[in-house]
Parts: sequence; C-alpha cells; structure tokens
Amino acid sequence: MPVIWKVMQPGTRRSLAGVGLLAVVVAVALTLSPDAAIGAVDAAADEPATFLAVAVALYLVRPLALWPPTLVAVVVGYGLGIAAGVPVALAGAVLTSVPTYAAARWVSAGNDCAPVERLAGVGGGYFGSAGDLRGVVAARLAPIPADAVSCAAGLSAVPLRAFAIGVLVGELPWTVVAVVVGSSLSTITARGLGGVGMPLAAATTIAAALLLAGPAYERLQDRSVEAQS
Repeated sequence: MPVIWKVMQPGTRRSLAGVGLLAVVVAVALTLSPDAAIGAVDAAADEPATFLAVAVALYLVRPLALWPPTLVAVVVGYGLGIAAGVPVALAGAVLTSVPTYAAARWVSAGNDCAPVERLAGVGGGYFGSAGDLRGVVAARLAPIPADAVSCAAGLSAVPLRAFAIGVLVGELPWTVVAVVVGSSLSTITARGLGGVGMPLAAATTIAAALLLAGPAYERLQDRSVEAQS
C-alpha cells in the first residue's frame, strides 16, 4: 500500500474510495448493454436451473450497471411466471439495493469532506421531515432512479431495517407490473415496461405525493409558527 494512502485522513480515504467505486459503476453502466445481457435469457428460459443462474447473474450486475430493478423483474416474470416471479423479484430488488446503500453509508461515516457532508445534509433534511420509512417508500414509489435513492438513504444514515422495508413496499407496484408484463411476453425484451411505464409512473408519483403530504404540511406549519414568533 502506498505511503501516501496510509497518511491520509480516514475521511479522505473513504472519499477517494467512493470516487473510485463511482468510476467503476459509470464504466460498467456505459459498456454493459441491457439488451445484450437480456438477449441471452431466451436461450435459458426452458432450463429452470440455467435460467435461475442467469437471473442471479443479472441481479448481481444490476447495481453496478445502474439498471432499474424492474428491468430484471421483467426477466424474472418471463421465466418464472407471476406466482413465483413476484416474491423472487421483490427479494432481488431489496437485496441488490443494499450494496449501494451500504457503500454510501460507509463513505459518509465520519467523513468531513464538504461535498459528502452537503449531500448527506440534503438527504438528512428530507428523511428528517418525511421519516426514514415513509421517506424511502415515497422515494421508491416515485420514478426516481432506484440506486440514487439507495445512495441518499445510505448517506443520510437511514437504519437498515427501515431502508429494507421501505424498498420492499415502494418497489411492490413496480415489481408486480414488471413481472406481469414479463410473464405475458413471447420474447424477452429490455423494453418490456414500455407500454405501461407512463401510467404506472403517474400513479406511483401520486401515491408518493400523498405519502409526503402530511410531513410537508407539518413543516409548513412549523415554518409559519417560527415566522410569527
């Protein structure tokens, strides 16, 4: 290990490690095509064991390639059907969200780097107002990139239990629809959600807004009281 790395402050080392990890993720996301990866699924669909191995591989790659969980959920629905596909896809969505959350939490722990503190402050303000569980549920319901939400939750030190339950609940409608769409396809495609994406996004955005309406109103009331005092 280079001497310069040893003499760095822990926060600096964490920041550099975070930048390095981000560079790897960007490189993978730019070079790994979902169409190419999912195109191999058709050949494995008739062999349950092979298909499960392919699905696991897709889930392992998903957070590095920045693919949405619904993309792999379509694949799961295509190969497993609705009854088995929904629980498998939900488990995959939760489990593959944890590495991004954990990495962000590790980078932010004891890190006084200004950009990290700023991001943690923004996320902390949101989760502080909305609540940890409610905040994760609303963010995952809304059409926001899943890994951005995981990263924000990690930077804001949202407890793992609240994060996991929030992902499970927030991803439920997206996962169910993705699995249903996948189960109805005659040929797997990375664009399987294209026909329902906009209506579903509108519905989940409304649900997220309703979830956040109470905390938003309370915050406005608090500001009004502060302004009058």
